[in-house]
Amino acid sequence: MLDFRPALFIIGILLVTLAVTMLAPFAVDLAAGNRDWQVFASAGLLTLFVGGVLVLTNRAPISYFTIRQTFVLTAVSWLVLTMFAALPFLFSELDMSYTDAFFEAMSGITTTGSTVITKIEIAPDGILLWRAILQWLGGIGIIVMALAVLPMLRVGGMQLFRVEAFDTLEKALPRAGQIAIGIGGVYVGLTIIWWAGLWMLGLNEFDAAVHAMTTIATGGYSSANGSVGFFNSRGVEVFIIIGMIVGSLPFIFYLQFVRTGSHVLLKDSQVRYFLAIAGISSVLVTFWLWKTNDEFSLKMLISGIFNTISIMTGTGFSVGDYQAWGAFPLIILFFLMFVGGCAGSTSCGIKVFRFQVLGSIVRNQFQKMLRPHGVFVPHYNHRPIDNDIILSVMNFFFLFMLSFVALAMALGALGLDYMTAITGAATAICNVGPAMGPIIGPTGTFEPLPDAAKWMLSAGMLLGRLELFTVLMLLLPSFWRD
Repeated sequence: MLDFRPALFIIGILLVTLAVTMLAPFAVDLAAGNRDWQVFASAGLLTLFVGGVLVLTNRAPISYFTIRQTFVLTAVSWLVLTMFAALPFLFSELDMSYTDAFFEAMSGITTTGSTVITKIEIAPDGILLWRAILQWLGGIGIIVMALAVLPMLRVGGMQLFRVEAFDTLEKALPRAGQIAIGIGGVYVGLTIIWWAGLWMLGLNEFDAAVHAMTTIATGGYSSANGSVGFFNSRGVEVFIIIGMIVGSLPFIFYLQFVRTGSHVLLKDSQVRYFLAIAGISSVLVTFWLWKTNDEFSLKMLISGIFNTISIMTGTGFSVGDYQAWGAFPLIILFFLMFVGGCAGSTSCGIKVFRFQVLGSIVRNQFQKMLRPHGVFVPHYNHRPIDNDIILSVMNFFFLFMLSFVALAMALGALGLDYMTAITGAATAICNVGPAMGPIIGPTGTFEPLPDAAKWMLSAGMLLGRLELFTVLMLLLPSFWRD
């Protein structure tokens, strides 16, 4: 029988950590004289109690995790954390139902950035900070998961990025801990740099902190209804563009640079492809804006680049209403939703390396058709790709598109218009945030959608963030059999 105690013990520790992080918005509201400090006090105490009970009642020597225990821990921990992270929204003066509170928390912790809050400016500072903290925690969480968990579980070709220190718990635990702490330090350092930069560019300390956390986490929660466009600052927009790109590159390379001065980041093919796709897409969008407006301005240039990078990285910030740009840019932005950033980053989507692997497979197939007796091996980063990785990537592509289609059809069955259903499904499963259409465009929210749609979109966010297999595996009856 599957022993749940190790997983429950770790989940308890995570809940205790979540409760401790509620002290930050609690302190902000208390200092501002906002009554919402009581919200975080009650939610924090309840979360701390449940987490403490799980820790105390499931203490047992943990020598190693089985594959099945790891699947359970990964999926259930994100779900349980979301359930308790929703409590401050539920208890707040925003008068949110639990459905809305859960949606907001899931969108935050998966760094999606979709929201049901219609008037962000009147929300208490504590709530705005809590949204940013959830995205910040989700960002570091997905980095650690991409390095330690997904390669071990052989999910979607992530075996390519296996870090030796995470392979075995007993022999390499000290080194694994060092890597995790090192990446955490880099993550905190980058957040501080972007906070200081945004503050020097004119944002107040609070807005700078919120946008620094959600930029590096590529989450996109803002402290203003107009998102980054509200500040009307070209300097802020350019600095956030750089931050979104930084958050979309592999963090393990940042750690290597800090420790050894290695410039391997610039030599990695995935990074080069990511920058090339982002650059070409930005040029196409800005060229279209220039030609359709018969004029060129710095504001137009930055707006085109900003929204393109924001959608591709899954950050979800916006500058202006890109839905008014015309069909051609919208088509580019829609497909960029699926591309995403690099593996081992805070970004989302299918990930660039999978497109590289698929392209190598297709190229290899053409070579075989031209020379049937030749021997050709697909390569990634100048290294041969194992058949196991090829199958894993192809299975991921198939399951990703199947999940997208199923979610879009389910939303359509609820009565949503086709644009809302299709782009809503895409933005959820790709963890992008804003979508397209009359309701959930860059200037809209998901609040008008029916509760059933919000639960479906929440499930899509979790599926996309945990790379599909990690969640869907638990639905197989064979998984629970001894």
